Amino acid sequence: MTGTVRITDVTKEYGRIKAVRGASFELGQGELVALIGHNGAGKTTLMKLMLGLIRPTGGSIEVLGDNPAAGEFTGRRQLGYLPENVSFDAALTGGETLAFYARLKREPVTKALELLDMVGLGAASRRRIGTYSKGMRQRLGLAQALIGHPKVLLLDEPTTGLDPELRQTFYDLIERLAAQGATVLLSSHALTELEERAGRVIIMNRGVKVADGSIDRLRNIARLPTKLRLKVAPLAPDEMPSWLPAGALCRRVNGHVIEIDAAPERKLELLHRATASGTSVEDIDMLPPTLDELYAHFLRQAEQAS
Repeated sequence: MTGTVRITDVTKEYGRIKAVRGASFELGQGELVALIGHNGAGKTTLMKLMLGLIRPTGGSIEVLGDNPAAGEFTGRRQLGYLPENVSFDAALTGGETLAFYARLKREPVTKALELLDMVGLGAASRRRIGTYSKGMRQRLGLAQALIGHPKVLLLDEPTTGLDPELRQTFYDLIERLAAQGATVLLSSHALTELEERAGRVIIMNRGVKVADGSIDRLRNIARLPTKLRLKVAPLAPDEMPSWLPAGALCRRVNGHVIEIDAAPERKLELLHRATASGTSVEDIDMLPPTLDELYAHFLRQAEQAS
């Protein structure tokens, strides 16, 4: 996997404020990476550094083999960027806006206008942007970011204002782009959406990278319990199944469901006990630690270490 972005010990300071502190990571070709953290964690600052809009106070950044802040940076046309809050001239139509950005990138206007259909704005291409809803402006921003088949796509809260159907369409689109070799870095607070789609997660806290890896890798590091939900035959109000081991952390969800917190090394043991002959278990669901839980765990660790 070829690296398209390299962040090496990067620091960005604004006076006394350290927006990014010693961050290092690499983004590979074809990766779909989620960049998560609270407001002010340094996510947008990192994207602006990758775009060359600002310069690092310390460390180095390489995008597509070059320094993005350099005046002769040749890879700028191969970058796509969707900011958190898109802003377009309200007097222009959607089609006129996309044509303008296509000319800036020196890309064929006709190809750029095809993107309007891709994001569901084909029928609204001749309407002035002042009449667009927030979700429509967000979709126009996404179309703008996709002009020229960018090799690196930086998306800051891209699904804001999109309904569930369009969110699914959006993720289908960027997964397809990543499969074609584009590097996609996506920042979002919608962690549930990212959990099933991001191949890798980078967690930021107060400008510091506190975790980096696939969901499975982060689960292995965190060692948080998996929840086992068991549908059992009706029990007396205070009764628990006799096969539960002593000291097991469990709770009654209702009269028919028991939820057990299973440590990673005890999952198989508990499953064997639950499915052994003679038990009253009718159904089992396994719920591994969610991205929300992992995020909270690594932030707590970072706070305790600081």
